Amino acid sequence: MDDSITIVLDNRDILSGVCGANDGNLKVIEGSLGGRIATRGNEIRLEGAGDAGVQRFKTVMDTLIARVREGNYPSPDYVRALAGEEAPADEEEAVIHIPHGFSRVYPRSKNQAAYIRGMRSADISFGVGPAGTGKTYLAIAEALRLVLSKKQRKLVLTRPVVEAGESLGFLPGDLAQKINPYLRPLYDAMESLVPYEVIHRMEETRAIEIAPLAYMRGRSLNDCVVILDEAQNTTKEQMKMFLTRIGQGARAMITGDTTQIDLPKRVDSGLLHAVSLLSNVEGLNFSWLHTGDVVRNPLIKKIIQAYDNEEKK
Repeated sequence: MDDSITIVLDNRDILSGVCGANDGNLKVIEGSLGGRIATRGNEIRLEGAGDAGVQRFKTVMDTLIARVREGNYPSPDYVRALAGEEAPADEEEAVIHIPHGFSRVYPRSKNQAAYIRGMRSADISFGVGPAGTGKTYLAIAEALRLVLSKKQRKLVLTRPVVEAGESLGFLPGDLAQKINPYLRPLYDAMESLVPYEVIHRMEETRAIEIAPLAYMRGRSLNDCVVILDEAQNTTKEQMKMFLTRIGQGARAMITGDTTQIDLPKRVDSGLLHAVSLLSNVEGLNFSWLHTGDVVRNPLIKKIIQAYDNEEKK
């Protein structure tokens, strides 16, 4: 079989929808399948991808063309999942529609789809996996969907403050100035999902609250969605305290990477303890993400795998 294929489209609008803005969809497909994709007039041609690549390209293009004909214009995330090793999960049950968001958020693997379903089915859900697997990003996306669609009153963001051996008491500035650097990754995720004006409006109306974990003792969190990020750096006592803050109508999303624990030696991770103690408790959801779910620069997947192999020696 030839290692090239040409797709001819007789409708310029469909061609434009399939290619995406600045041919962004084609670039995603090219990166996933290899080979080279070029457009000329109403033709899209793939060369040098091998027999398997040609077959996959034809399947991907047939799916994209059918979607665009129905008026459903695919996002780069959807195309990336479609062109990858695993087909994107069922849209109706796993896609995240954020009111006022830039675009719909699609899971890029079966594990990510299961993670989204878990966050929706359980009041308290855990997302555990290495860096770059989308656990925090998807939690932020789902939380924004809940708050901006008025299904939850506000979003509470929290992290344990243990990183790099620093303590809030030894950092300059007031509380907001001290905690903001620790929550910056969460804000980065929000800013990639919705316009800054939406975030600013949420802050003005107190629909977003940031809180160091240590300041949550004694509170009861009702009718809100709470994200505990970097949960591997909680102690057992902190994790218990956090979980018992969850009140009526609230949802909690707990994310962590058990390979990056920054706690002092001889201090047990609250996340590891919770996984061991609570994994069989009905009503909780535990989702596991792995190296194959990494969605950052593809090089990150190789780096994580190298470290994993080193630790097994």
